[in-house]
Amino acid sequence: MRVGIIGAGPSGMAQLRAFESARKLGAEIPDIVCFEKQSDWGGQWNSSWRTGLDAAGEPVHSSMYRHLWSNGPKEVLEFSDYTFDEHFGRPISSFPPREVLFDYIAGRVQKSDVRKYVRFNTVARWVSYNEDSQEFTVTVEDLAAQRTETHVFDKLVVSTGHFSYPNVPAFEGINSFPGEVLHAHDFRGAERFAGKNVLLIGSSYSAEDIGMQAHKMGAKSVTFSYRSAPMGFDWPESAVERPLVTRFEGRTAHFSDGTTGEFDAVILCTGYLHKYPFLPSELSLQSPNLLYPGNLYKGVVWQQNTNLFYLGAQDQYYTFNMFDAQAWFARDVMLGRIELPSPQEREADIQTWLDRQAALTDHDAEADFQTDYLRELIALTDYPEFDLDTVAVLLKQWMKDKEENILGYRDSIHRSVMTGTMATRHHTRWINAMDDSLSRYLNGPSEDMDTGALAALTGDAEQAGARR
Repeated sequence: MRVGIIGAGPSGMAQLRAFESARKLGAEIPDIVCFEKQSDWGGQWNSSWRTGLDAAGEPVHSSMYRHLWSNGPKEVLEFSDYTFDEHFGRPISSFPPREVLFDYIAGRVQKSDVRKYVRFNTVARWVSYNEDSQEFTVTVEDLAAQRTETHVFDKLVVSTGHFSYPNVPAFEGINSFPGEVLHAHDFRGAERFAGKNVLLIGSSYSAEDIGMQAHKMGAKSVTFSYRSAPMGFDWPESAVERPLVTRFEGRTAHFSDGTTGEFDAVILCTGYLHKYPFLPSELSLQSPNLLYPGNLYKGVVWQQNTNLFYLGAQDQYYTFNMFDAQAWFARDVMLGRIELPSPQEREADIQTWLDRQAALTDHDAEADFQTDYLRELIALTDYPEFDLDTVAVLLKQWMKDKEENILGYRDSIHRSVMTGTMATRHHTRWINAMDDSLSRYLNGPSEDMDTGALAALTGDAEQAGARR
């Protein structure tokens, strides 16, 4: 059997790790090739300062930015077979910055002999499927050698994620807005918004986090413009929510409730598209960002072609360990350990999940929904079980903490579901942490810092002049 994997982000890394786990237990695994267009694995977590196009002229993949810290507790994404305790050798805080999490996920696969399967700097250009031979032909370009190649596979795993192609709506008058306009995908840091009035259009994680990054870096004001409902957090005094923008006149934004505001910058936090430019339409997932996209059996297997698998195509409360569970399930289907039911039974199963999704009423119900989904996947494979009920409780507590203290929830600590270890309180409050590097995170402030800088790092609000 020949298996192709497109993308070596957390999902593709999970698929490699799943096969490696089976190999270590004595299973014969397929011939595997994983194509990754970046020079290293990690996907979104392999961040870049670049926007638009990368050095090879390819669309920049990562939407992450400087000073990005996890907006969910690490305890809900922890691998059951590779804990934070094992990786770092000591407890760390519950909300690490990007570089720390990248180090964690990379450390896990570095323990396995799976890098040999990855073709870096190699981008998938086109995929075709032959119904008679039941084979995929994948055309790729080796960006370093500037050479086009074709590979043939029996199974194909799409693990490119769905947070790279921005959804960019149009607004009347925005074309002549004299300030800066950008999508969250191209946001790389809020320092340049110090002293400015910033408008964010959107009401989800990107808007929430970028808005508070702008506040943290000294923005004069932050305004969130929502389409359906406000986020409703206990915002600092300089932040407000308004209904959707109807039009722009110069620097003036008009909102649907009749109010207006003057702004220096507009950031479109309007989400991302499921877009797979290397796939023909009959193989390409078309879906908004949902907890359970249609046409995927168990959220993984393409309904019309069970040789095609998608990983990480869902909206996510769980992340790394959910990708694992999906990868273990896809592996066992490919290895024949799981026999797929008939198309009619698969369709009925998909519809059951879609009906339940349609009835969800709030974030707690959504967390329970994805918990049950993950529980079902894990029960079907030998992926190491863990206490999902406790993780669901933690997810709900995290959402409650955010509602009560949007600027301080990252200072909370939680207990590992895997090891029972209580996280340590970070040496610096999030609002004052201006260095998100791995070394500063692990080692703390340097001894030769001046009094003002040290006060900022240790959270002395009066001495550092920290904001609420």
